[in-house]
Amino acid sequence: MSGGIDSTVSAMLLLEQGYEVIGVTFRTYDSMKESCIAKEKGCCTIDSIMEAKRNAERMGFAHHIVDFRDTFKRCVIQNFIDEYMAGRTPNPCVLCNSTIKWGEMLHLADEMGCDYIATGHYARIAERDGHVYLRMGVDTKKDQTYFLWMLTEAQLRRTIFPLGDLTKDQVREIARQHGYEKLAVKRESQEICFIPDDDYRAFLRANVPDYKERVHAGEYVDANGKVLGYHEGYVNYTIGQRKGLGIALGHPAYITHIDAASNRITLGTNDDMYATELRFEPSSLRHDVMSSSGLTAKVRYRSQAVPVIKIDGNCIEFATPVWGITPGQSVVIYSDDLVVGGGIIL
Repeated sequence: MSGGIDSTVSAMLLLEQGYEVIGVTFRTYDSMKESCIAKEKGCCTIDSIMEAKRNAERMGFAHHIVDFRDTFKRCVIQNFIDEYMAGRTPNPCVLCNSTIKWGEMLHLADEMGCDYIATGHYARIAERDGHVYLRMGVDTKKDQTYFLWMLTEAQLRRTIFPLGDLTKDQVREIARQHGYEKLAVKRESQEICFIPDDDYRAFLRANVPDYKERVHAGEYVDANGKVLGYHEGYVNYTIGQRKGLGIALGHPAYITHIDAASNRITLGTNDDMYATELRFEPSSLRHDVMSSSGLTAKVRYRSQAVPVIKIDGNCIEFATPVWGITPGQSVVIYSDDLVVGGGIIL
């Protein structure tokens, strides 16, 4: 439970369905210590944790606060730092879901004697021919399967998504009907929970001990290697970035490639941002359906799923060009609305 509307309504629905519910909220870092990583915000603040506890007490079930700060720092935050310092753009929510929200929470469920874990994600679970799949939520605007592709079949078998068949508007209405009017209109945070002010650059400067030695001015080049100008250090930029480059070329310029080893950033046009294939590190491929026709794939959360021509080893070929393929981000593969594979883009 985060203290927000989605996990709170999930608990309401589970109670109405006759489940015995235990609420759990975890801490990922501590802003009260000198060694803190970042200023607390979003679902990780003391206020949010206490709101979750009050909501659980109001609904009449037990609530626990658990400390995952060391694991979160070691697994999620360190990976975030390492990926950016390697010139890639990570997605920490994907890793947090698999290692913390499911990995650690299922261990805790076992200790508490719980059969399932439930979350407020907008996703569903489907069974086909004896296998369990992650399935897109009914509300396609809120569907969160892109962030959940790392979950294993064993984890899915012990998971309940109470909101999967609902839209966000329906969830807000349920909250209102149960007397949670303030929660129904509460604004949602879209930022990374441990990055203060949504400024990952300042976060890296504060948390990489040898940052000044590793990050310094470098060259902007074109696709042929011609020097176009100079940037402020490769970690300050991401693939597809157009604004804040500090260079004028007489036409809109986009970052098409980042080379951490040489500290060189390649610039191109919007047309250069499109590609018809990518390489990835497969982490989850459902071989029982990967040979199916009609597969699609997403390379960004907000992007449209694009038809796939073929998947050959660690290479995906698309039927139409895809914009903004970014190393470090996830590619998620679908068969209709089922998640059948995924991996980290290389």
